[in-house]
Amino acid sequence: MGKAMKKLAVLTSGGDSPGMNAAIRSVVRTCAYHEVECVGVYRGYEGLIEGDFKAMDARSVRGIINKGGTILKSARSKEFRTEEGRKIAYKQLIDAHIDGLVVVGGDGSFTGALIFNQEFGFPVMGIPGTIDNDIYGTSHTLGFDTALNTVVDAIDKIRDTASSHNRLFFIEVMGRDVGHIALNVGIAGGAEEILIPEEDLGLDRLVESLNKSRKSGKTSSIVIVAEGDKIGKNIFELKDYVDENMEGYDVRVSVLGHMQRGGAPSCFDRVLASRMGVKAVESLLEGETNYMVGLLDNKVELTPLEKAIKGKSKINLELLRVSDIMST
Repeated sequence: MGKAMKKLAVLTSGGDSPGMNAAIRSVVRTCAYHEVECVGVYRGYEGLIEGDFKAMDARSVRGIINKGGTILKSARSKEFRTEEGRKIAYKQLIDAHIDGLVVVGGDGSFTGALIFNQEFGFPVMGIPGTIDNDIYGTSHTLGFDTALNTVVDAIDKIRDTASSHNRLFFIEVMGRDVGHIALNVGIAGGAEEILIPEEDLGLDRLVESLNKSRKSGKTSSIVIVAEGDKIGKNIFELKDYVDENMEGYDVRVSVLGHMQRGGAPSCFDRVLASRMGVKAVESLLEGETNYMVGLLDNKVELTPLEKAIKGKSKINLELLRVSDIMST
């Protein structure tokens, strides 16, 4: 391990996701293991500018691995987007004798970290925390697995009602730019159709598919809709179109919203966060900077931050085929 790093900081930024606390815990305890001081930065980049720091040791993160959200809080920072704001943040880190920074967040958070490093040469390391799983360079982001389980549980409950009343439910899940959540929970929840940004099914084909399902003997249907799906302006427009073009279904809409972000992280996310935290700290201590820690082929690897930001995560095309077969 390099000897230059004596004090590291960790912050969480952007939307919260289950597993962020487990990542904080891992960063802090890895620092303790290597006898490096660790500081928690409250409220993301906003707290970085304000110098809202708190010393953390192995005992200060006890009992948080099972908790959702983030004990360090998260906030959007308009000031950090300005050069002057970043200068203030840099001065706060230098005055606190901090040598490196671990950022847990998504592509927006990583963009801020990359620019910060480019301007001041300050060592940074990213840990991907977002339920959308939309970061290039990792098969899983923190919170994705937990969100899938949360949504599947909700779908199972909604299906009980759909089956009891011969209803068609449109269920909207998160996924503004990618359909990872929708595609996976659609298969796991037995959905008749899955609408994602990457595939434009079209309104007519949707109605045709639903009619085909009903003719095959299905008396109720579930359609999973990613919030970024391009078929209609929104999920309520989809409902109105189906209402006008299909008879015999009582059509309802359920928008799961922010409940998908909450809850205790799954075993997978707790283990992943622990592995990523260790890799992030030890990589900084070894002199690495401007990387994101990711899971590739079940190995924790480093991807350049710039590549993680500019790259595009792709949906699993095999899952699309599986979905088509399962909806028969």
